[in-house]
Amino acid sequence: MQSTRTFKDRIFLVIKGLAMGAANKVPGVSGGVVAFVAGFYEEFIYSLQRVNKTAFKLLFNGRFKSFYQYINGKFLGLLFLGMVVSYFSVSKILDYLIVNFQLYVWSAFFGMILGSIYYISKDFKAWNSKTIIALILGAVVGISISFLDPAKENDNLWFVFFCGIISVSGMTLPGFSGSFILILLGNYVLLLVDSVNALYDTISDIFTGNFEFIKNEDRIRMLKVLGIFTLGSVTGLVTFSHVLNYILHHYKNITLATIVGFIIGSLGVVWPWKETVYKTNIDGSYILDSTGKQVIANYKRFFPEATTETYIAIAYIGLGILIVLGLEWYGQRTRQIKA
Repeated sequence: MQSTRTFKDRIFLVIKGLAMGAANKVPGVSGGVVAFVAGFYEEFIYSLQRVNKTAFKLLFNGRFKSFYQYINGKFLGLLFLGMVVSYFSVSKILDYLIVNFQLYVWSAFFGMILGSIYYISKDFKAWNSKTIIALILGAVVGISISFLDPAKENDNLWFVFFCGIISVSGMTLPGFSGSFILILLGNYVLLLVDSVNALYDTISDIFTGNFEFIKNEDRIRMLKVLGIFTLGSVTGLVTFSHVLNYILHHYKNITLATIVGFIIGSLGVVWPWKETVYKTNIDGSYILDSTGKQVIANYKRFFPEATTETYIAIAYIGLGILIVLGLEWYGQRTRQIKA
């Protein structure tokens, strides 16, 4: 798998990582959908489940090359490189676009998810009573999640570890948004804003030779929270991949139908016409995060009126669908050339 990749393939794998990383950070959008539509989902799950007892034996015995080959290291390395770069670049651009062009960004995402549903289901021929029930259950779970009320912020390290395990589902389970689940768990700001900013500030301090942060209890607490969250995320990633690899091999059709259901259910989260509901104090003032931004509590959805803005948003839905169909066309063309 690793040796057959051309330089162009590797560049596109990093780009796919960029897309996956950006999708994971946006509440309501799942990086797993990117993996599914871009055609590397099964290889991604297979590679992650290779991080097992055998891999650690190779690593601890100093057989680094064997370890790298065993876990499909080139594939995972390029993909995660794209995700890391995305977190500090593409996702920042997305943050800006969501703040300034919220309706159109959500419309494009809505269209992309519609296109993804078409892409995944068009070649699925195994419809029967079991797969239809799995589809309906997946959709009900996905829709139900989008209407849950969020919990309060909790920085207990065991809960932070649990958040890491759960939030990583957005990478491994298409249709489940890790970022949105963190909002529901009450820890989106703590784990994806405050702790990341603490890390960024710490790196800046180290480069400038300023080590005063060691005496800053809040900074140290945030770094500890980020470390535990990362550990939980890695644990969840490896654990989920083993479970998913097993069920994909033994119950592939039911699993795929459930995933399509999850993705259908996620449409409730990315519905473009919604008002953002922010968290407030008892006196009605807005609660702010460490960057001074208002903290999202949930969304209030509504049906749009026939206005120019609505028609433009519908056009962006069409654009989102075309983007996914374009990716599908490119994937087919690439496979034909290789064949």
